[in-house]
Amino acid sequence: MNEKSILVVEDNPTNLKLACDVLEWSGYKVLQAGDAEQALKLIDQTPPDLILMDIGLPGMDGLALTRKLKAADGTKDIRIIALTAYAMKGDEQKVLDAGCDGYISKPIDTRVLAAHVAVCLGEAEEKP
Repeated sequence: MNEKSILVVEDNPTNLKLACDVLEWSGYKVLQAGDAEQALKLIDQTPPDLILMDIGLPGMDGLALTRKLKAADGTKDIRIIALTAYAMKGDEQKVLDAGCDGYISKPIDTRVLAAHVAVCLGEAEEKP
């Protein structure tokens, strides 16, 4: 079993379950949060190795949460991958500018999600 933990921050229950199921099946320890406040509590208790961050969260959005995490000494080194339906030209640059380490567009492709995560965690060498 993989000891790496992944926090999935997603307000859509279907997308949350899908991402969590794929990652758990791939052997990751998966934490779940439905909004930024819940995510901050989980990160404070158990800092994950990687965060899959929905951008369109209620309240504080994913980009604001990413900026906050990247600005704090205790969380600045956690890798954050934007998970978003915003796939227009320029959107990828916005998430990278906010501090995200990568970008996965929705709908989630279950065939490549775990492989993409493995690359982001340095467990694989090539992007899927």
